Amino acid sequence: MDNRDEVSAFLRSRRDKITPEQAGLPVYGHRRVSGLRRGEVAMLAGVSVEYYTRLERGNLRGVSDSVLDALAKALRLDDTERMHLYDLARAAGPARPSRTRQRENQPMVRPSVARIIEGMPQLPAFVKNERLDTLAANPLGRALFAPMYADPSYGANSARFAFLSPEARHFYADWERVTHEAVGVLRIAAGKNPYDRELSDLIGELSTRSDTFRTLWGSHDVHVFREGTKRFRHPVVGDLALDHESMLLPDENGLNVVVYSAPPGSPAEDALKLLASWSATAGQKQKTESQTS
Repeated sequence: MDNRDEVSAFLRSRRDKITPEQAGLPVYGHRRVSGLRRGEVAMLAGVSVEYYTRLERGNLRGVSDSVLDALAKALRLDDTERMHLYDLARAAGPARPSRTRQRENQPMVRPSVARIIEGMPQLPAFVKNERLDTLAANPLGRALFAPMYADPSYGANSARFAFLSPEARHFYADWERVTHEAVGVLRIAAGKNPYDRELSDLIGELSTRSDTFRTLWGSHDVHVFREGTKRFRHPVVGDLALDHESMLLPDENGLNVVVYSAPPGSPAEDALKLLASWSATAGQKQKTESQTS
């Protein structure tokens, strides 16, 4: 699989976002574009126009780290965008069979990791992959995302739920930000591994079924989940704002442990306790019904 189109679109999108004034360049006469010209990027990066043109046509194979650094500086990339550029350059090289096989197999959640999230009964906790599939969740995590788990067609994938569920716009109080970040995460994943068939299928499905996704995907913005606050309108406990931390597991599978929490004494902490009580009651009721059926 070739990532030339991805490379070309990303570089052009970053070039279009920088004005000559931002780059410290003089402006003479009328310009047909608001962003930088190819020649201006080449000058700022210290390479020839011909060489930069080759890069923007999507050919990053064999490009040195020093050129990538110069390009990142010229395009004023932030840390996440710089990482994405390096991922694109690595993906442009020959595919290693071991890497391809690794991505074709579904990463497994280690039993020890599953025990860790189950051992946090007062905090919603999940294990997610780079495609935003939820591979494991503790009871409170499943209760928090009850609207997603209520419909198996979403496949416990938070991007599919955010873009395709009619309930998602209400469930996420900051739906626009959530969807923008989700697209950025999928863009990072696609840049790192263009060989992931399941990821390609997910992107194709969302592009076909969601105009919003298709528009955001065309922006070529990137995002990495680290920490932050997310606001929910939960159907059982109402509004709550939860802090979240995302911790990358130390292996090559790209799995993250995501944990939500609330400040002590906050309304969100009370809501989580109520949600835990509701979850326990619902779980016991379901167990009783299954035993009597």
